[in-house]
Amino acid sequence: MTASTTITLHYLGPEGTFTHQAAITAAQTLRPLAPEGAEFTLAPEPDVPAIMVATRDGDGWGVIAWENNVEGYVVPNLDALIDAEDVAGFVRVGVDVAFDAFVRPGTDMSRVRTVSAHPHGLAQCKRFIAEHNLTPVPASSNAAACRDLKPGEMAFGPAICGKLYWLDTVAGGVQDYQGARTEFLVIAPRREVPDLLARARGNGVAEFESIVTFIPLNTGPGVLADLLDVLRDAGLNMTSFISRPIKGHDGTYSFIATLDAAPWEDRFRAVLGEVAEHGDWVKTLAVYPRRERPNPPVDAWMLPQGGVHLDASALPDGWNDDETVGRELLW
Repeated sequence: MTASTTITLHYLGPEGTFTHQAAITAAQTLRPLAPEGAEFTLAPEPDVPAIMVATRDGDGWGVIAWENNVEGYVVPNLDALIDAEDVAGFVRVGVDVAFDAFVRPGTDMSRVRTVSAHPHGLAQCKRFIAEHNLTPVPASSNAAACRDLKPGEMAFGPAICGKLYWLDTVAGGVQDYQGARTEFLVIAPRREVPDLLARARGNGVAEFESIVTFIPLNTGPGVLADLLDVLRDAGLNMTSFISRPIKGHDGTYSFIATLDAAPWEDRFRAVLGEVAEHGDWVKTLAVYPRRERPNPPVDAWMLPQGGVHLDASALPDGWNDDETVGRELLW
């Protein structure tokens, strides 16, 4: 990016989306990384592809939703970053997520049959939808659903959308889970990211996370295990590991790992080198300052119903419960 006093942050519009809130937060977070005296301006975009194009072309930076602690990864954005020609993430910001239910003033609630929101928003409000016998209608964003709301319909969105779009609030906090949160990535052209991360290191940031995609070009037994062995042998702590299909090709996948390491570390460079030498495809999607996480990340009370969870320290010597094991083997 050329020297400028203004940096544009492109976000999924319109005003009032959670991405808009993330962009506001990002503008504060990014100040130490921006040129001295630079100011940020926010630009709403109709969709994520428009954000990616603006970022790729050097017209500022982008903010995209990445992962929600209820619904998981925002898969279309993950796929878009994997396929992006010249874009990478360098900062991660989080936004608390809560939904209110809105209607147009004067709406007869007895005649409301549909509710609109972004697909992730609809998925986080299933209980309210079922209790009110509503038909979900996906929208490009939660704020767009509120902005475009018609009489006789309902929309879910952040509380701020009520004031922005002159709506009546039917109910507040209609999400299924309290404590929901969405993480966003700030993206920039790949050529800019090394300098931005160098500034972060110069400002005292010592620990980083990286998101890396691997595509094994040879298939067969043990291919994925061999890849994981490379990460383990390098001493890299992996905090997330998922797969995505290579579209239109049955049985082929890319694997996305989040690692507690940065590309300039020798052990990280050794892993990338070994993977590349093996003939596999690898791409670093994002590198950003490491987040604080709970330790341990999963407590017993969080576990789903069913399954087996044993406190090994409390088991008697020689313990064996064929009934418990057999149930989980479905045999």
